[in-house]
Amino acid sequence: MDEPVEESLFEAPPEGEQERMVEAILFATAEPVSVAELNARMPHGAEARVALEALAKRYEGRGVAVVKVGDGWAIRTAPDLGFLMQKETFETRKLSRAAIETLAIVAYHQPVTRAEIEEIRGVGVSRGTVDQLLELEWIRFGRRRMTPGRPVTFIVTPTFLDHFGLETARDLPGLKELRASGLLENRPPPGSDAADEDSPDEDDQSDMFDDDEGGES
Repeated sequence: MDEPVEESLFEAPPEGEQERMVEAILFATAEPVSVAELNARMPHGAEARVALEALAKRYEGRGVAVVKVGDGWAIRTAPDLGFLMQKETFETRKLSRAAIETLAIVAYHQPVTRAEIEEIRGVGVSRGTVDQLLELEWIRFGRRRMTPGRPVTFIVTPTFLDHFGLETARDLPGLKELRASGLLENRPPPGSDAADEDSPDEDDQSDMFDDDEGGES
């Protein structure tokens, strides 16, 4: 006859121990970890979401914070202390103006097709521009549109959100904030005489975003 399994094997670890487990996993993992993945790693009966909320509260006001990035959670430097990390992590690598504009359109209009990106920009989008953003893992393919040709769409990734300290794309700054920070120019609409005189050069470079360097192919 089989011996009865001890009930203690099915008891969830104490709440404090669950916090320690979540903390250990987040500390050792560079990429954000989802609640489902945390639950899968932790013992039976553990509640990762409860432990996360308690851990995030315990880290408030500290040098690092437990933050939500997309569908996952991660330990990151407190936003107000980011300037201290510049020497170790800041490296200027420029994206082309075309790549920056394409990335911004995807972020603000996702899911968006290549044709829609070209319509908004007023010029064609080269394959090299899209490939560069895909390689950086800042955008990825979304669902195909249920329209003739079934065009593929593009959306931003958790890597993009993590790089810019956003929880979701809804946290992107609005037009007023962009203009106030000087990141958005008051340009005339595409097709106008003024726009033709001062049209953006595809080869112009900008350091609005700092990441891997790569030109269009």
